[in-house]
Amino acid sequence: MIVFLWGFTAILGKLIESNAQALTFYRMLFAAIFLFIFIRFVKKESIKVSKKLFIQLSAIGGFMAFHWLCFFYSIKVSNVSIALSCLSLSTLFASILEPIIFKRKVDISEVVMGVVIVICMGLIFKTEFQYKEGIFYGILTALFGTIFSVFNGKIFGKTSSGNIIFYEIFSGFLILTAFLLLSGQIFQINEISTRDLTLVILLASVFTAFPMLESVNLMKYISPFTLILTVNLEPVYGIILAFFIFGESEQMSPIFYGASLIMILAIIVNGILKSRKNAAAKKVNI
Repeated sequence: MIVFLWGFTAILGKLIESNAQALTFYRMLFAAIFLFIFIRFVKKESIKVSKKLFIQLSAIGGFMAFHWLCFFYSIKVSNVSIALSCLSLSTLFASILEPIIFKRKVDISEVVMGVVIVICMGLIFKTEFQYKEGIFYGILTALFGTIFSVFNGKIFGKTSSGNIIFYEIFSGFLILTAFLLLSGQIFQINEISTRDLTLVILLASVFTAFPMLESVNLMKYISPFTLILTVNLEPVYGIILAFFIFGESEQMSPIFYGASLIMILAIIVNGILKSRKNAAAKKVNI
C-alpha cells in the first residue's frame, strides 16, 4: 500500500501545474509541519538531537531536497514515465557508492546488473531523445536519491526514525530555500494556485509524511530486503497509472517499455539472488 501511495507522487507532480521549485518548496514545508505535529503532539516524543547529528541530518536533507527538485523538474520537462524509469539507475549508483562508504568489496553481480541498466538506459535515451532534458534531470534524481539513501543507512539508529525523517525534511526545506534565494528563483514559489496548494498539502501528508513514517515502522515486522524489493515496484505502479490517467502524453515506444521492464527485472532478480546468498552465508556461519 505504501509503495502504491509513492507511485502516486509522480502523478500528483504532473497534475500540479506549478513549477518544480514551488512544488518542492511547499511539499517539504508542509511535510515538516505534519511530522512535527505528529511527533510532538500525537506521539508526544522529544525532537532533541545532538549538534553533530543535526549537521549530519541537515546534509542528508540537502540531498533529499535536490532529489525531489530534480524529480519534479524531470516530470515537468518530459513526463512521468521518463522520470520514473530513470530511478532504476539508483541501483547502479548504489553499487558504486556503497562499497566506498561502507568500505566493503565490490559485488560482481551488482556490476553486471549495472551494465545491464546502463545498456537499457542507453536504448531509452536513443529512442526517446526528445526527452533528453528530462532524462538528464532523471539521472540527477537517481544520483541524489542514492546518496541520500546510502548516508541514511550510516546514521540509522542514532535517534528515533521520526526524528531522522523530520530533521531531514525540515533541513532540506531550509537548504532549498537558501538555494532559491541565492539563485534568484525564490519569487517562483508565489506561482501557485489554490488548487495546486490543496494538491501539494495532499502530497505532503498522505503521499509523503505518512508513507515515510510507516515504511520505517514496517522494519519491525519485515526485513529491509523485503521492503527495498517492494519499493522497486514504484516505477511499475507509476508508469501504469500515468498511462491510464494521462493517456497519449505518457505513451512511449515499445523499446522504452521493454528496456524499463528489463531494468526492473534485473533489480528484482539481483535482490533475490543476494538474499539467497546472505541466507546461505548465515547457515555456514552457524
